[in-house]
Amino acid sequence: MEINELQQDLAAVFRWTAKLNMNEGIANHFSVCLPNSNDFYVNGSGLHFSSIKASDMVLVEQNKIEEIKKKPELVDPTALNIHGTIHKKVPHARCILHVHSKYATALSTLKDPTLQPIDQNTMRFYNRVAVYDDFGGLGFEEESHKMAAAIGNNRSMLLANHGILTVGQTIGQAFDELYYFEKACETYITALSTNKELKIANSKVAEKTAQEWENYPVNMGDQHLKAIRSILDKEDPSYKD
Repeated sequence: MEINELQQDLAAVFRWTAKLNMNEGIANHFSVCLPNSNDFYVNGSGLHFSSIKASDMVLVEQNKIEEIKKKPELVDPTALNIHGTIHKKVPHARCILHVHSKYATALSTLKDPTLQPIDQNTMRFYNRVAVYDDFGGLGFEEESHKMAAAIGNNRSMLLANHGILTVGQTIGQAFDELYYFEKACETYITALSTNKELKIANSKVAEKTAQEWENYPVNMGDQHLKAIRSILDKEDPSYKD
């Protein structure tokens, strides 16, 4: 099987996510659509993020999802439901990353999970996070349709009592979103743990900073991914196999 750049980029992000300790056992799933299609690559069942290779990506054709569901040993059924539905229904979700990372998941358990603008990372997400507040299980078919409806135009969706899901037009964009969301949550949860009053930025400053993130003069997501691959190429290039 010929390996392509999409598979290698996604494999690199799996490896890096494991290095950051943002994965959970052999659970969680990432996917990316093929160009001009809603068919997508996703990680196969039972694989640890730290050892995933490009050739481990399973190509899922949308018109064969029901058939693939009969083979849970091939792809996690919840991944097929969540990713298959969101890829079809959310145009800007060309790449979908879903994890139960420590700080984002901690935020998802709060009665008020608003990420307050207390530094430049938290301000990046000011009024830009969808909250899916209707947790009803592990993400089988009905749940996936409700998730797709909830995300709106956002790139980050906090899943109450569950975790975080980010999307992007590219793998780099979706991963950069995930990386900074977890960093923002770490800062916010750590600040809350002091039990001291937070210095929250006013709405004008928070919105200005968020827009500056959006209009940054270079493509930070793609550069972030390029830098990750450069490191992996030196440390363990087996992700490309």
